[in-house]
Amino acid sequence: MRIYAVADIHAKRYRLDLIRKNIDRHAPDVLIAAGDIANYFNPLPVFRELNSLPVPVLAVRGNTDPRSANRILKDGSNLYNLHLNPMTVNHIRFVGIGGTIPVPFKSRLCLLENRLINKLKACCLTRETVLVAHPPPYGILDMVLGRFSAGSNAVFSILQDQPPRLLICGHIHETPGVVSYNGTAVINCTMGKKSAGALIEYDGRNTPDVEML
Repeated sequence: MRIYAVADIHAKRYRLDLIRKNIDRHAPDVLIAAGDIANYFNPLPVFRELNSLPVPVLAVRGNTDPRSANRILKDGSNLYNLHLNPMTVNHIRFVGIGGTIPVPFKSRLCLLENRLINKLKACCLTRETVLVAHPPPYGILDMVLGRFSAGSNAVFSILQDQPPRLLICGHIHETPGVVSYNGTAVINCTMGKKSAGALIEYDGRNTPDVEML
C-alpha cells in the first residue's frame, strides 16, 4: 500500500497545490493529514479542497484546527476523522489521536491525555495499526531551535508500552524525517520550506519503506 502523509498545511494555498501535484505524480492509495490542516477561524475551504482529492483523506486535528473540524470531517464524503475511529483501507488499519496543546518545551494532546491514551490502547491499537497523531513522541523528531525537545510524553509512552509498527506525526516544523524507535518507524511528515510530506510503502507486516519528499 502506498501512503502519502502530510502535516501542518496551515491552509497554505501552495501546500494544497503541492499535495495535489504529488498525488498525481505518485498515485498513493490514501492521504494522511496529521493535523494543523486549516486555520482556526475559517477551516471549511481547506477541508472542501481535501474532500475533492481523488484519494481517501484520513485526518486528525492539530492545535490550529478548531473543534468544528470534527463535524466537517464527519460530513465530508471523502474525509474521515481518525480520532479513536479505526479505518481500514486496502487491508491496512489506521487510527488516530487528535488535538494538541503546545506548552513550554512540550506538547500535550489534551487536558486529560492519560485517559485518552488508555482508550486508544484498550480499543484501537495493535502492532500492525498505523497510528496518526499531531505531535511527535517526546525526544524523537521534535527539536525546536536546534536545542529543545517539544514532543509529547503521552505519545512516547505508546512507543514504550504498545508500539505500532508505524507512527505518522507532524507539529514540529524544524524536524521532518523518519526515525526507528523500539520497532516503530516514526515519521514527522510536516510540510515546510524543505519538505512536502512523506511517501510510505507499507504492507501491514514488515518495516515500511519511507521516502521524504
